[in-house]
Amino acid sequence: MAKAKNTIFFCKECGYEVSKWQGQCPGCKEWNTLVEAPAAPKKTAHTGISSRSTPSGFAVPGSLRPQTLKEIAADTAARIRTGFRELDRVLGGGIVAGSLVLVGGDPGIGKSTLLLQVCKNLSGAETRVLYISGEESLHQIKLRADRMGEFSDNLSLLCETSLDVIEPVIREAGPKVVIIDSIQTMFRESVDAAPGSVSQVRESTMALLQIAKGMGISIFIVGHVTKEGTVAGPRMLEHMVDTVLYFEGDRHASYRILRGVKNRFGSTNEIGVFEMCGDGLHEVPNPSQYLLSGRPQNASGSVVTCAMEGTRPLLLEIQALVCRTNFGQPRRTAAGTDYNRVNLLMAVLEKRMGLRLGECDAYVNIAGGMRINEPALDLGIIMAIVSSYRDLCIPDDTMIFGEVGLSGEVRAVNMADQRIAEAERLGFTTCILPRVSLQGMRRTGQMRLIGISNVGEALKVL
Repeated sequence: MAKAKNTIFFCKECGYEVSKWQGQCPGCKEWNTLVEAPAAPKKTAHTGISSRSTPSGFAVPGSLRPQTLKEIAADTAARIRTGFRELDRVLGGGIVAGSLVLVGGDPGIGKSTLLLQVCKNLSGAETRVLYISGEESLHQIKLRADRMGEFSDNLSLLCETSLDVIEPVIREAGPKVVIIDSIQTMFRESVDAAPGSVSQVRESTMALLQIAKGMGISIFIVGHVTKEGTVAGPRMLEHMVDTVLYFEGDRHASYRILRGVKNRFGSTNEIGVFEMCGDGLHEVPNPSQYLLSGRPQNASGSVVTCAMEGTRPLLLEIQALVCRTNFGQPRRTAAGTDYNRVNLLMAVLEKRMGLRLGECDAYVNIAGGMRINEPALDLGIIMAIVSSYRDLCIPDDTMIFGEVGLSGEVRAVNMADQRIAEAERLGFTTCILPRVSLQGMRRTGQMRLIGISNVGEALKVL
């Protein structure tokens, strides 16, 4: 009799399973993404239950009774505040009981520092927290915690990587919040694979998911990001958790951006801004002021615009540099925005306004390290390009926003009132915006509003 195969192949990108190796994944069509891993335990006949022993404290599926929606109690206000308003905003108002949250980011970006500060805030608010580290010793965590201040006795630390040991510790301690740092170091004894492999990451996350849902414990797991910008391990990990947060920024710079990629309990358009200091991370309550810091005065090619991240308006500086090319084909570069969108807007200027940009190199940059693809930036990008091309300075107290179509028309954008209010709060006195956005607008401020309907009218303002 042929020996049964006890291995299977998983796709690192989408988690698709196949029985033998293939060059291309049948699920996501990516090449060379299949890796070998041990197969899952076989099901027992007639019951559908895995031959692996059922963890204590969990009922078998046959004893569960389906419930109607009226029988289920939903307390929408039962959220735990983290002590960081920026983090609460990204989470949708706080930590939901029984949720599983993945915090991803480059190594050294500040994920462990952020979560340790969250533990400090929660433990000070009489919330029992358990911090489990698989990368640092207790002495190393103590040294880092001493720089942040005093911690209460509601915080407990554990250095362990085996989930077979961690599970009974969590059940006995009964904390409200658990931190796992990091998921790549956790492993199951029953899985014949190295920690950090596809099988171990999947099995560890599933075990933590059962603990979170079964006991109503909120669990944060840290996941390191690879060079391609994805969480190491299968992409299936992102589908298993309730919330996915990414910590972005240059590790050599002081500012960090926390962005929600997936959130079952809130919006995914919110961001939080933090500053790395000697005693940990500090919130940046006014990101617009930080993003505009160091803006040049009376410089051509510099335009201030406003983008919306969820319900938060952010003022950004768009910089453009247009110069004659020294090569046969002009060079185009876009940092912080969509490269193809910049090419499209330059084509609109050439066709509708007659600007000879085909003979020029063009460089467009969103200052501050932000990456924004909102259509409301179109008019600001066009004005910055024209300002640099004609070497004309746009007044420093002017803010510009609006979407531009292929015919050169300026179209309306949403939440115009909030954008104008944010600009007025920071001292701007003039705003150039789509004319259609002025209709029905209720303004009580003193800002001068200039409505335009096409790109030609916008260039006349210069």
